[in-house]
Amino acid sequence: MAERQSNGAFELPIRVYIEDTDAGGIVFHAKYLHYMERARTEWVRSCGVGLRAGLADNISYVVQRMNIHYSVPARLDDQLLVTAEPVAFGRVWMDFKQRVLRADDRALLCEADVRVACVALDSGRPRRLPENMQALLVNNVQTTE
Repeated sequence: MAERQSNGAFELPIRVYIEDTDAGGIVFHAKYLHYMERARTEWVRSCGVGLRAGLADNISYVVQRMNIHYSVPARLDDQLLVTAEPVAFGRVWMDFKQRVLRADDRALLCEADVRVACVALDSGRPRRLPENMQALLVNNVQTTE
């Protein structure tokens, strides 16, 4: 079950299945992107914002930029914790710090800085974050002032 941590990060448990791995039982590098996408989506859902309603309003979210570092491989049957922590936002974008941890010892397997942009679904052009998403970010981004 997904939950919020005391530091504000959201954690989503994910099990590694055979479909996630190569012939040696090691998670394929692109699968981490899927895990992180799920964690960001579940973070939004856990805060009461429905993405389906945004689609009806011509709103979509796309990964604009990602910086990723792989430390240790995840393996078949590992139980993972995938975090999503909003760290900054602007008019049309939001930045997340994300980590993939092995659940049993919380070893860091992978981490990424991700920028997600809000776009118009029909044109793909940038658009202002909707008010409900702005409010969510205002309440969840830790300021360092």
